[in-house]
Amino acid sequence: MEGIEKIVLFLLEQQGHLAGRLQKLGEQRKILLEQPDMSQICQLREAYREVGQDLLKLLWFVDMNATGIRKILKKFDKRFGYRFTDYYVTTRANHPFSQLQQVFKHVGIGAVVGALSRNLADLEDHQGSCLSIYDQPSIPLKDPVIDQINASVDRLTRSTNFLQFIGQHALIAQEDIPSAAEDHVDDQRYHFISLLLNLANTFLYMVNTYIIVPTADDYSLSLGAAATVCGVIIGSMAVAQVFSSVYFSAWSNKSYFRPLVFSSIMLFMGNMLYALAYDLNSIAVLLIGRLLCGLGSARAVNRRYISDCVPLKIRLQASAGFVSASALGMACGPALAGLLQTNFKIYLLTFNQNTLPGWVMALVWLMYLFWLWISFREPVHDTEEGHAPQDADAGCMNNERLENGPLQPLLLSSKEKQDEDGDQDFDDSEEASEESRRPATSIASAYRLLTPSVKVQLLIYFMLKYAMEILLSESSVITTLYFSWSTSTVAIFLAILGLTVLPVNAIVGSYLTNMFEDRQILLASEIVVLVGIILSFRVARLYSVPQYVCSALITFVSAEVLEGVNLSLLSRVMSSRLARGTYNGGLLSTEAGTLARVVADGTITLAGYLGEDQLLNVTLLPSLLICLASIVATFLTYNTLY
Repeated sequence: MEGIEKIVLFLLEQQGHLAGRLQKLGEQRKILLEQPDMSQICQLREAYREVGQDLLKLLWFVDMNATGIRKILKKFDKRFGYRFTDYYVTTRANHPFSQLQQVFKHVGIGAVVGALSRNLADLEDHQGSCLSIYDQPSIPLKDPVIDQINASVDRLTRSTNFLQFIGQHALIAQEDIPSAAEDHVDDQRYHFISLLLNLANTFLYMVNTYIIVPTADDYSLSLGAAATVCGVIIGSMAVAQVFSSVYFSAWSNKSYFRPLVFSSIMLFMGNMLYALAYDLNSIAVLLIGRLLCGLGSARAVNRRYISDCVPLKIRLQASAGFVSASALGMACGPALAGLLQTNFKIYLLTFNQNTLPGWVMALVWLMYLFWLWISFREPVHDTEEGHAPQDADAGCMNNERLENGPLQPLLLSSKEKQDEDGDQDFDDSEEASEESRRPATSIASAYRLLTPSVKVQLLIYFMLKYAMEILLSESSVITTLYFSWSTSTVAIFLAILGLTVLPVNAIVGSYLTNMFEDRQILLASEIVVLVGIILSFRVARLYSVPQYVCSALITFVSAEVLEGVNLSLLSRVMSSRLARGTYNGGLLSTEAGTLARVVADGTITLAGYLGEDQLLNVTLLPSLLICLASIVATFLTYNTLY
């Protein structure tokens, strides 16, 4: 800690010197604004640029020491076989009183950067007019030193905030800052409308999944089946998604446009069959329609597009958008179903609360397909070869001036630095081997990469998805049986549950992760989920609305908290070989969650044969047992979760 304290004190001292120089230059700038002099304005601009160059050196100093801290922690991990780095950086760097705030979050440097950027912009615009970048934020900052400073600040942005927390839900690879050449390639591949189309696909698919939940039991009754067949109706989409996730993930290696077109066509056809099943009086047509919808699940493509084609500087925002689109779709689906409470016929086609979800979604997917066809731009699927020499040249050009600067890291002595560099060379050569970087090529090879910690996290993900699916899928049957709720009431209840997702993630990502370790939140959330499941059981003759609503809220909200920290830990303990390729970590988690939904929906239908009066307790019992198993597994692997 003494070495870190020296770094922080020196950093604060240098920030004070830079702030003092900016204040003096600001006084000169005010005088020049009253009496403009072109030669003096040019001199003042050069003086600001000199401050900018010194700021770059200071940023380089912070970056080098942050790297030094990570090297020390990495050596600790290597010698003791204990994953300490992620835990240490996350808990210390995010604590409000930690000195690492200065190193990893560059607290205070942002104000210096802002003042420098504003003053340079003022001088460059109309030779020092009073126009400010705050008044017109669209004014480009053309001075190259500003671009270099912004790039350096971006390099230092490493923190656990709401955006990063919610982005981790997507399990999309967040790599280190790329070189200028790689970033240029990313910019060429990136197309905003194409990204928007992928996010729209994610949103509409989640709407399509949950729009039938409030009316599935009534639809099955109208076709002569039991109300509990709603489990099969809802779950058939998940059954098909188990297989579609694999071939869509493989397809995205070659194209993004064609899989999205295929997805839209399948979803259009599936919703048409779902709507026509009522007039055809066929439960088989209904199930085929839902299976086709599941075969159109392109979430693997959406995730891969963000991972492969979105520049790193906005990939975190895109990942958060992916998760937010899913959450909003989950809330909008039941809400939209609540608005479709009407009944009329056009020729031989019936439009009511059961068929309208199919008709509406078929129309929406047809419109989406047209938008996709005219607006999507297929990125170039090229290899990554040939970047290394260009990256090296770019790195040398960008850092040549900084490496010759007077500032040296205070964290390491020269001997320690040489030792660390030697270890780093060895580590790099070891990690750069072809075998260690090769992605998994099959489900079997991916499974062999799963450590006990990863398996436990996948079990937890299975458990929380199972508990949530039981709650959501049987809600219409349970509330109709015990409370006589209407379809609109069920839709409002489910929409409210869905709308809790983003606020809960905001609280966890902004506050709880800064106060507690992820593994502590994980274990506490599992226990609260267990409490919610226990409270959901019907133990007395009378089953009240407050008991059901409160237990449902406890279960759902705690499961949402659990999902966030679960995927955050999963992204850290999973092998880097599962970050790319067809059989990636996102696919494995998707398969685990989808299988949980299939099992849960099947459980609802099977439990219906025991009688609707036993439905609630019978379906909750597996949730209880799986939750207890996950808690025990968490205790057994607790010390490996960092």
